[in-house]
Amino acid sequence: MTRQPSPSLVIEPTANPTSAEARQALLANPVFGKVFTDHMVTVQHSNERGWYDAKLAAREDFVFSPGTTVLHYGLEIFEGLKAYRQAGGGVALFRPDANARRFANSARRLAMAPLPEDLFIEAVKAISDLDRDWIPEQDGASLYLRPFMLAADATLGLKPADQCLFSVIASPVAAYFKGGAAAVSLWVSDHFTRAAPGGTGDVKCGGNYAAAMVAQLEAGRQGCDQVVFLDAVERQWVEELGGMNVFFVFDDGSIQTPPLTGTILPGITRDSIIQLAMDKGLTVREERYSIDQWQQDAQSGRLVEAFACGTAAVVTPIGKVTGNRHDFTIGNGEGGEVTAMLKTALLDIQYGRSEDPHGWMVQLG
Repeated sequence: MTRQPSPSLVIEPTANPTSAEARQALLANPVFGKVFTDHMVTVQHSNERGWYDAKLAAREDFVFSPGTTVLHYGLEIFEGLKAYRQAGGGVALFRPDANARRFANSARRLAMAPLPEDLFIEAVKAISDLDRDWIPEQDGASLYLRPFMLAADATLGLKPADQCLFSVIASPVAAYFKGGAAAVSLWVSDHFTRAAPGGTGDVKCGGNYAAAMVAQLEAGRQGCDQVVFLDAVERQWVEELGGMNVFFVFDDGSIQTPPLTGTILPGITRDSIIQLAMDKGLTVREERYSIDQWQQDAQSGRLVEAFACGTAAVVTPIGKVTGNRHDFTIGNGEGGEVTAMLKTALLDIQYGRSEDPHGWMVQLG
């Protein structure tokens, strides 16, 4: 079967852009995900026509029938990546090809039409270029890109989508956690689970995050920043946080992270951290790690650091873990040298302050 060529992306800049003064006021201290740029990408899909009507134009609200499939059955996927100002000028994206592949995999898992990877990359490059003035100037800030796709059929029939809508919006962001580099605290959820074998734990769909909200609220009531989920079968193996992967650092300098067995999101930051750690000569293991072992190793001193990672939060040290059956501090409770080293190595590549040996950055000029 011949693959349909991707439609050309038509660029129509808004006739009413935000003024420079108003934009600068919005960029002074942007709350994560609250401020949006002037433009958005939209691409339509139908089983009959394939992908069509690709455009980058003024951001506007969607208008849907109340019977639209996504509103009833949650047929929706999304991605998250960033555009960064470079030390030598210009703007660059971090590993958009990896996001494009994961996005297509998510679509297949939800029986939706996979977006061509070249069209995904063209879309995120185009909006980053057109709205580059929205990237904040302050250190550590970036332009967060949110590609997403939803089932747009106006039907209550429970079936795969015949029509889909792909879109990209962009949001200027500062640090994800208000505490900056401060270590976060975790609540061990021994009642709720994030994903089960055969489910959607390894794809990026909204339902995973919706189901995690009640556990995150529980963590907040316990005075913790984030929830950490255990496996759904034995309720003992550490999997991931509400929206981040997790790593463990031991006293011999080695690091470990839970393996990708179908219930954990294959994070692009996770993959990058593994590569950077190996570049530094560290031993990296992808092996299961139990919550009881985590507590025992933290208390004995064998475990010296732990950190979470993701596109939004980058690399964040974990200081304390609490639960109904667990209560322990990791190292000095403030993070450690390996965590800081890996975070610096990643950020230096993303912001163009160091060499990019793996060709991860896509320059926009």
